[in-house]
Amino acid sequence: MKERANNLLTAKSEFGYEAAKTLIIKLGTVFNTTNVITDQKIEIDQIKKHEAYALYKQYFNKPNSKSSFEYRRYTTFLQNVEKIRQHNERYERGEETYKMGINKFADMLPEETKKVNGYRYEKKQSLLGKKNVMIMSAYHRLPEKVDWRTKGAVTPVKDQGECGSCWAFSSTGALEGQHYRRTGRLVSLSEQNLLDCSYTYGNAGCNGGLMDYAFDYIKENGGIDSESSYPYEAKEGPCRYSNRTRLSTDSGKVDLPEGDEMQLQEALANIGPISVAVDARYLSLYDRGIFTRANCSSEELDHGVLVVGYGTEEVRGKNLDYWIVKNSWGKDWGENGYFRLARNKKNMCGIASAASYPIVPKEMIMSLMD
Repeated sequence: MKERANNLLTAKSEFGYEAAKTLIIKLGTVFNTTNVITDQKIEIDQIKKHEAYALYKQYFNKPNSKSSFEYRRYTTFLQNVEKIRQHNERYERGEETYKMGINKFADMLPEETKKVNGYRYEKKQSLLGKKNVMIMSAYHRLPEKVDWRTKGAVTPVKDQGECGSCWAFSSTGALEGQHYRRTGRLVSLSEQNLLDCSYTYGNAGCNGGLMDYAFDYIKENGGIDSESSYPYEAKEGPCRYSNRTRLSTDSGKVDLPEGDEMQLQEALANIGPISVAVDARYLSLYDRGIFTRANCSSEELDHGVLVVGYGTEEVRGKNLDYWIVKNSWGKDWGENGYFRLARNKKNMCGIASAASYPIVPKEMIMSLMD
């Protein structure tokens, strides 16, 4: 990333080296984070706005589009820059618990942003009460913090691209974690396999789906292929699953009690990474910190993600509990592809409204490895 930023500064542009250097400085440092506006205040009014947008597009490899869309993206970019500026000023005054930053979503139109949020909660609601819901044992003392990344149970952050396949990434993440717990081996599983092959179970490829449906498909199909044998394409295609390259499987799934954060915490501590869904309408410009927002819904869920841990951080003299959540928007978003979400804050963003995980008997996995 540092090399990329240096190349951007030294490249000749239509507004020259000094102007480009000024734009980089004004838009914020890019050397320590892939998100642009972070530590520095935005003074975009002091430079030509179209030059700022040109630099933004160059940095994030944004192609030119039709004039009508280009203007809408340009105005969206300027509106988001102002939104970020105002939000981060509130953060500096201690009124917010997270920072916002310019990233690849900063000029995306609402319909484009919505497209990448492919969780279909309305389908989940119709199934509530019909699934295997596990009530965990009576609450007992749990670890103060958990992070399955440090245990080796979480694969690197992936990128779903412009496809509403978040549900597939959440599903593979949960199964990858269970596979690790049963075998001690971390494997990367194929989201494309789920995208192409689970239509008859209720999923709709890039148009959305449910993690529970994915777990059902894997069970009935007898397995899921490896990422390397069935790589991600960010679009639907014909089903190309092969028993010869299947790498893991499950025997069913468990849904946690709706809205119960304590049950989610206990499952996370004792079971492993958990598939969840959240209201992601306000997440796109997140940069770092503990996300909390009063009007983030616990019912209007639209994005499947993976909870991999929890902890507590002192924020301005107060302890703030949080969840560690793996996203599928690439490593150049948020905290290296992750975000932290306020915990024990009335089920913030619906983090515990639709939590589930696959059941993976050890003998079943070991039979695949023979």
